[in-house]
Amino acid sequence: MKSNLGKVLLVVLAFGSFSPLALADDAAAAKSIAAILVGMNHFPSDEGKATLHAITQDDSVSADLKAVALAVHNVQHAATADDKAALAKIVSSSMASTEAKALAEIVVGFNHMPSADAKASLQAML
Repeated sequence: MKSNLGKVLLVVLAFGSFSPLALADDAAAAKSIAAILVGMNHFPSDEGKATLHAITQDDSVSADLKAVALAVHNVQHAATADDKAALAKIVSSSMASTEAKALAEIVVGFNHMPSADAKASLQAML
């Protein structure tokens, strides 16, 4: 009995210590995506594309934010049809974070640059 309690405690402590770390990585990724989008015109810069690519490769970032980063990376004046479909799933998901949903909505509505409302939302994320 004592060893089972120890194992349970170890699992609880392990998950408790890793969850904030994962959230911190998602927060940093969301902030990076917002920073790229807020000043973006037509498509991301080479530096922005490198940052977005790194986010898509980071195992500690959620799949939703990876999808948003990929969609932003692929923007050429607007998001692609495939990326818009993927982003629509994020927006409608009950499991997606508030930040992922907000960023997905902004990318879906992106047309050459973020709207004034989108820029205000992005500024609030920074």
